[in-house]
Amino acid sequence: QVQLVESGGGLVQAGGSLRLACEISRSIVIIDDMFWYRQAADKQRELVAHITATLDTNYADSVKGRFTISRDYAKDTAYLQMDSLKPEDTAVYFCAAHRYGSRNSGQPDYWGQGTQVTVSG
Repeated sequence: QVQLVESGGGLVQAGGSLRLACEISRSIVIIDDMFWYRQAADKQRELVAHITATLDTNYADSVKGRFTISRDYAKDTAYLQMDSLKPEDTAVYFCAAHRYGSRNSGQPDYWGQGTQVTVSG
């Protein structure tokens, strides 16, 4: 069993910052890649950021230069630092994880429940 629990969402004014956290439950399963997705009203779920087990990162063009994904293995936690927030960043943000050795290559195996981020403009 693997559980991902997000925290840190809330209401912020345009230009402000938030840091989301994703805590990974104890498990014998080894997690390698971590992801942050978001889904806004009337839009498809979108991959925002991706970090590998060796700390390589990738970002959607819409957030590049403003968002930073990171992870702390000692705390079993992944983060999404969001700076210079815009109203169009408003969405439910989901943490997701890929299991080491999974044949589901390039796609998450586990998902969190999501946390709401609302940016007022």
